[in-house]
Amino acid sequence: MTLHEWEPGQVVRPYGDRRDDGVVQLSFVLPVPPGERAREAAAEVARKMGLEQVHVAAMEAAADRYTFFVVYGRSTVAVDYGRIQVPEVVVRKKGFDELNAYALREVGRRIVVLGACTGSDAHAVGIDAIMNMKGFAGDYGLERYACFDATNLGAQVENQRLAELCRDRHADAVLVSQVVTQRDVHKENARQLLDALERLGIRERVTAILGGPRIDHRLALELGYDAGFGPGTKPSDVANFVVGSVLKHMGKEMH
Repeated sequence: MTLHEWEPGQVVRPYGDRRDDGVVQLSFVLPVPPGERAREAAAEVARKMGLEQVHVAAMEAAADRYTFFVVYGRSTVAVDYGRIQVPEVVVRKKGFDELNAYALREVGRRIVVLGACTGSDAHAVGIDAIMNMKGFAGDYGLERYACFDATNLGAQVENQRLAELCRDRHADAVLVSQVVTQRDVHKENARQLLDALERLGIRERVTAILGGPRIDHRLALELGYDAGFGPGTKPSDVANFVVGSVLKHMGKEMH
């Protein structure tokens, strides 16, 4: 069943061993030493969350007087999948060679893309996977595309500096990776880049993309970005979106 075939009234439930059995798995840490009392405390937590037939499948010491648990249980919760509405990045995806040829022909030049982890964030694994030539999982990074002039600026790049580089290099797109999320610091940091682009008068012409393990398209749009990509994103997903966005700025549609 494809997305557009779902209609209101089609209810779905968690699926463990068999369809609609409601089985779910939880993992969490309690600030107690391991033991039977701790095991029962973990089970009680799960029961108070509404789970039935609770089973503590694993209990391991996580640190001094801290214990990690894996708990199974059954939930009676169901959702009407057909009524769920969520913004999604929708783009017709082309393969590596096809996208290169198509973009160079339709845009008529190489598309300038800058990528960085901004502010105090020093976690560059995500931006490296998207930008670096080798990419990951057999999916080439943006630096390998002939249609892109892609530069990975690495980690801890100040927002003002990144905005100025977007201006100076006439960037078509900027990719921002955010991993550090304590106290929602990623949200404020992400907004600061957009504010800097606004002050320089270039926000409208630069496609701003936000990515990270706790980022999705809805959050990115709420923060003012053009798109958000979370876990599982491949470089080719971002590449196709960037090409489509640049063409849109040119008054064209990606076919």
